[in-house]
Amino acid sequence: MVGTAASAAGGEVFESRKAKFQVVTVASGLNHPWSMVFLPSGEILVTERSGTLRLIRRGVLQDTPVRGLPAISANQDQGGLLDLALDPDFEEHRRLCISYVAQGEGGRGTEIGCGIFRNDRLEDLQVIFRAVPKNKSGRHFGCRLLFADGYLYATLGDRGKRPQAQDPGTHPGSVVRLFADGAIPPDNPFAGKSGHQPELYTYGNRNPQGLARHPVTGVIWMHEHGPRGGDELNRVIAGANYGWPVISYGKEYFLPKAVGEGTHKAGMEQPVYYWVPSIAPSGMAFYSGSLFPAWQNSLFIGSLKFQELVRLELDAGRVVAEERLLSGEYGRIRDVRQGLEGALYLLTDAAEGQLLKIVPVD
Repeated sequence: MVGTAASAAGGEVFESRKAKFQVVTVASGLNHPWSMVFLPSGEILVTERSGTLRLIRRGVLQDTPVRGLPAISANQDQGGLLDLALDPDFEEHRRLCISYVAQGEGGRGTEIGCGIFRNDRLEDLQVIFRAVPKNKSGRHFGCRLLFADGYLYATLGDRGKRPQAQDPGTHPGSVVRLFADGAIPPDNPFAGKSGHQPELYTYGNRNPQGLARHPVTGVIWMHEHGPRGGDELNRVIAGANYGWPVISYGKEYFLPKAVGEGTHKAGMEQPVYYWVPSIAPSGMAFYSGSLFPAWQNSLFIGSLKFQELVRLELDAGRVVAEERLLSGEYGRIRDVRQGLEGALYLLTDAAEGQLLKIVPVD
């Protein structure tokens, strides 16, 4: 179902199956924004893929970008400044982590750095992870970050080099799990195993760019881009092989040919849910706020291709309903997050991108 719109005093009113809402513009003029995070003070940090970190204070986008970022390789491709995440103890020591693309031996690759956010700058930044190997491709860097249960999880795309996703001796095409300082948890599924990168938590992933923890069950979920069809929603399972590129529900971009050997193979995980045709999923978040009681525990996913917000209802680990909202209303939705007050926030992927807020209508 696609949410319908009707005029109302104060702006357009959208009606979904379980709620009526309006969309409020918080900030405009963002250059291909990619991700956001909400500070305890009420300020909002937004990454721009072009390599800048922007601060929104009291509803106003500050002119001067946040200083102190590392050297970021941001070309006219999928690389640049990507995700950011607050350390769970941010209020105590103001530690902030970012994922980004950097140059190095062999080309470019995904890195994670953490520093102290103070006085509108990032200080004492330390690189805690570098994906290997680097290459010259401009595609499929990942990289969503999630602090959960004492660990830092990060998603890594296959960099357009498909076989790497099935090679546990490399990082691309995986989810990695670290301690907050970059150290390797000794109970990681491949720690200490010859020929395996010890940071790996899953592998066989194509380009996962959604990562969220269920507010009730604590289960971590991810989604990833398929090729032409076959976008997937999965639970993050330690040691699991998600099959790319051996199995897929997608087809080659320039041929009417299925990718890989088929859709199933022993020892490879099946998706919990998948989309054909592709929706090109972006950021995602579970809703746990009080502003929309009927949306409690719904999973929201941005769609780049169809320029919409997808809402999923889950029951016992299965998707039981899907609803599509805001189709074509605001352009490509790059990220979706829940704010401190319980509103939903969206970022639109454009040269003049916006930060939007979804609020209820009484």
